[in-house]
Amino acid sequence: MADVDQTDSIEMERRGQLVRRGSLRWVHWVVVLLSVLLTLGIWYFSKNQVVQKNQEKFDRQVDQVIGLVEERMHLYENALSSGVAFIDANGGETNYEQWLAYANSLRIDQVYPGINGIGVIYNIAPDQLESYLARERASRPNYRIHPEHDKAEYWPITYIEPAGPNAKAVGLDMAFEENRYTAVKKARDTGGAQMTGPIVLVQDAKKTPGFLLYTPFYRDGKKPETVDARQANIIGVTYAPFIMSKLMLGTLASEKRQVRVKISDKDAVLYDDNDQEIGVLNIRDMSPLFTKVVDVEMYGRIWHFDIETSQGFRNNSSIEQPFWILIGGLMMNALLLGVFILLTRANRSALDYADEMTLALKEKSERLMKTNHDLEQFAYVASHDLKAPLNSINQVISWIEEDCDDILPEKSREHIDMVKNRCQRMMTLLKDLLEYSRVGRFEYSNEPVSLQKMATDIMFLHGTDQNFICEAPDVSIDIPRMPLDIVLRNLISNTIKHHDQDSGVIKVTYTEQSDGHSFRIEDDGPGIPDDLHDKALQMFQTLQPRDKVEGSGMGLAMVKKIVEHHKGTFELEKGRERGTCCIIFWPFE
Repeated sequence: MADVDQTDSIEMERRGQLVRRGSLRWVHWVVVLLSVLLTLGIWYFSKNQVVQKNQEKFDRQVDQVIGLVEERMHLYENALSSGVAFIDANGGETNYEQWLAYANSLRIDQVYPGINGIGVIYNIAPDQLESYLARERASRPNYRIHPEHDKAEYWPITYIEPAGPNAKAVGLDMAFEENRYTAVKKARDTGGAQMTGPIVLVQDAKKTPGFLLYTPFYRDGKKPETVDARQANIIGVTYAPFIMSKLMLGTLASEKRQVRVKISDKDAVLYDDNDQEIGVLNIRDMSPLFTKVVDVEMYGRIWHFDIETSQGFRNNSSIEQPFWILIGGLMMNALLLGVFILLTRANRSALDYADEMTLALKEKSERLMKTNHDLEQFAYVASHDLKAPLNSINQVISWIEEDCDDILPEKSREHIDMVKNRCQRMMTLLKDLLEYSRVGRFEYSNEPVSLQKMATDIMFLHGTDQNFICEAPDVSIDIPRMPLDIVLRNLISNTIKHHDQDSGVIKVTYTEQSDGHSFRIEDDGPGIPDDLHDKALQMFQTLQPRDKVEGSGMGLAMVKKIVEHHKGTFELEKGRERGTCCIIFWPFE
């Protein structure tokens, strides 16, 4: 009773553990929390990676925009410098026809897109003005310098090509306006290319911002070392006029950009994408991802670049990837929590179902145990109590045979022999049935068993069949004696009983394995066909008529039951041409 109570207590404890495991515990919340933290970490890392990647992309485009502008301005400077070289090669002078030929050779519209033209401006002292005008009017009668001013020198645009679009600029004196005049004097004094501040070109009908770029040339084709020498030896400058929108159109095609540009010179706006017709990729983003301000020195001026990302940049950047990673991760976390909840509910449902099944199985087990007990009791009683009437019948038949020995006809004697045989068969069946019912009712402990001696004793007790030999190894093993004795006795008896010869050899071999005993019991009899192995292991089954071979048909069934009761295995080897081989594995106990 105490053992039962202890077992029930253990079962209750185990069930309590399963119930606790069937609810959300701290470990589940820790897993979910760690999963959320991992999701947030991945989101934060991916967001930083995307931001860094897009920042690098933006920085590259900023550098590209500024680089293109600087590269284009250097290209224009080279064009002006080549014009200076051309004039220097002519001894510091050139005329209209020569400059026209030179300008046409440059193919300005193809090689220098964005430039309005290329020209020459001479520095004219007041005492040189009449001779200068006379010389130029010799080829261009309508040439004049304009507008009037009060400066002590003149810087008129002498030549400009192409002439048609720039006709209003011909003869324009740079000294009339401060930006133009300051820049040209700075070019003279520095000896290098200089740019004016923001101006409106006279040839620009739209009056949009522009500027001029000057490159000086001196007497003897050399740049003097000092400012005074430069002022004394200046001949003039080559120059190029620029309309800023046209320059940027030729330099930075908006349909190929994903950043928007605004360029200023001090407070004056030179160029703004907001004032231009823009490409699809360059649509303004009302909340740009990145902005940057860069000041660039540009030929004596400081250009202020305001650059920001456009809608095209946003569309072509994977800025939403971290967001979807976060959403996907949180959904997976929610799914994980849902799985935990479903599993705990399923576990509780399984426990409830297990309780119902356990109760049902317990009831069935109790009924089965009672049925088995009743069957074992019935088999025991039947096999025990039926022996007395069978003995009485056998005795009466013997008395009849003795009393009527002289008068019994031969046919009656055969009938009496048949009755006696049937009684003997029933006695054998009851004996085997009694042994079969006892299997499992008793527990046997291991003890040393000599396999060779056990086989010898079985052969001795078998009786008169001295023509049969049983070979067994001389080994001692620890195993339950009685069950093994019943197994070997039945197998040896079956071999002798079903042998088709008057003599034979039975061979018992033994191998000790890592987890149990292995036996092989072989004979040289007729054997059992492979397709009848299953039938041979069933109760009350014989492969030969009982009138030919006496037996209950329970030998192999009893052997199988005993071996399997001790958690072993019993099988008949297949594929044999003759003889039977029984293979037994008996685990260590």
